[in-house]
Amino acid sequence: MRFQLTGEQRALREATRQLLERRFDAGALRAAAAEPGLDRVLWRELGAAGVFALRLPEAEGGVGLGLPEAVLVFEEMGRALLPGPVLATHLAAGSVPGAATGEVVVTSVDGALVEWLAEADVVLGDAVGAVPLRSVDPLTPLHRVRASGPEGPDGLDRQGDTDRPDDPEGPDDPEGPDGPDPVAVLLTAAEQLGTATRACELAVQHARTREQFGRPIGAFQAVQHLCADMLVRAETARAAVYAAAVTGDIPDIAAARLLADEAAVRGVRDCLQVYGGMGFTWETEVQLHLKRTWVRAHRGGGITQSEELLARDLLGPGR
Repeated sequence: MRFQLTGEQRALREATRQLLERRFDAGALRAAAAEPGLDRVLWRELGAAGVFALRLPEAEGGVGLGLPEAVLVFEEMGRALLPGPVLATHLAAGSVPGAATGEVVVTSVDGALVEWLAEADVVLGDAVGAVPLRSVDPLTPLHRVRASGPEGPDGLDRQGDTDRPDDPEGPDDPEGPDGPDPVAVLLTAAEQLGTATRACELAVQHARTREQFGRPIGAFQAVQHLCADMLVRAETARAAVYAAAVTGDIPDIAAARLLADEAAVRGVRDCLQVYGGMGFTWETEVQLHLKRTWVRAHRGGGITQSEELLARDLLGPGR
């Protein structure tokens, strides 16, 4: 199948990138990482731009576009590392008053984790008794929900964990009523794709300008291989994510999520290799991308549930 973006889709992607470059550039990213907090003015601007109401019908005050367009917008937000519970607010645009316009910030309980709980106006799900966690990503504050169940060695309840496929009929069933929302899984994959793309861009830029032994490090074959592998993984994930946005099939979404997670996590790690030790320092953008990919990888059941869904589809029912 030959997949090409329409002129309107390309214009939407470009407009989203321009908005983010204007309102959340590298300086704003660094400032947000140093002093975490939700920019309510930017949030309302996103609402005015239609980010949250993108898939809401025009009759209900929305933009009236579809999942492919939402994927393009979320890809750009992933590329920019935009902070905030954008996914939860987008999904709640049709049910929570004020979410579509950005006047209300919505978060949700995802398994045992809640992102941006302290900043949210509305919380979907039971977050009573949630305890703050020290998030690896300074741009994504996290809380963990305590439920009634067996505790692990660290004192945290294990009943809410999302990576346990041992009970196919229980709440962790990826196709059950408590399984992850396929749209949420796909839009998370789109964000991961954006990060994978940005990591490749950063690696290539650094390889062209950083010199060792009198020439750019991009002239060395080992660095070229790293950059080529990053590009291949990102473009493979892009094809899968875009195709899943068109078909909307759950197995396609699961496959897209697996490929996007791999492209993001491995891509940023390879980008760190290109940067060398400098990539781990606070001054670079690379380390922030790696931390965000780790946090996103736990959303919507994480890798385990996507693997379970894909395996069931490949093996057939009852296998």
